[in-house]
Amino acid sequence: MLTQRHHKPDRPWRARLHEVIFEAETPTGRWFDEVLIACIVASVLVVMFDSVKSYRDAWGDSFQILEWGFTFLFTVEYILRLMSVGRPLVYARSFFGVVDLLAILPTYVSLIFPGSHYFLVIRLLRVLRIFRVLKIVQYVGEANHLMQALRSSQRKITVFLFAVMTLAVIFGSIIYVVEDEKDGFTSIPRSVYWAIVTLTTVGYGDISPKTDLGQAIAAVIMIFGYGIIAVPTGIVSAEFAQLGRSTAPVSTQACPSCGCDGHDVDAVHCKLCGGKLGNET
Repeated sequence: MLTQRHHKPDRPWRARLHEVIFEAETPTGRWFDEVLIACIVASVLVVMFDSVKSYRDAWGDSFQILEWGFTFLFTVEYILRLMSVGRPLVYARSFFGVVDLLAILPTYVSLIFPGSHYFLVIRLLRVLRIFRVLKIVQYVGEANHLMQALRSSQRKITVFLFAVMTLAVIFGSIIYVVEDEKDGFTSIPRSVYWAIVTLTTVGYGDISPKTDLGQAIAAVIMIFGYGIIAVPTGIVSAEFAQLGRSTAPVSTQACPSCGCDGHDVDAVHCKLCGGKLGNET
């Protein structure tokens, strides 16, 4: 009599790949993220040192080899991320999906537009994954809370910015009429630039009014500027306080379908795409 042997079916390759790339709770996933973060920091340092002329003259060829090596590594990693999720287009449109793409594009674009590879410093945004690696997931909830407050106040801030731009155009036009062209106020756009610099209390000092009336107008703009600076902070703070502080714990588990993380610890489905998380009890 033949004995029937039961074998546990192998996990699908996509699930195994997803566990390594997206899950920081597993030993292999944590190791992958730690190596990835080290490579990201190293690649950003290479770009920064390459911008220093003395270093570029001495090790320019080595920097270029390293940049292409890191780009190839991140390109393969980006492709594997898309392959490991059930809905690659959803992940590609997510925040980290866009950042992952922007982390490799500048090197390829530099073949057509020299110098654009310096935009590779955007790779530093990928280090935000360190919050998952170090398991400080409470920061994920706080970040979501802050983003919600910013989204809630975006209409008020938009109106505020429109009002500031209107004031800048008005003040710039007035100062253009009052001041002489030889003092730097050669056009209304340049005068508006001066008004924006003064209104925001930056004060570059590249152009400045010389007449008594112009200086009086500048003084009024400066006083307006001090009051204006506090407005956006007050808007966001009010929305932040109104929403209340979230205390619900979040998990580092990433969705197998889209790669989204920051779910509640007892969540069954992804909050972004609705896919099953696989942590049902």
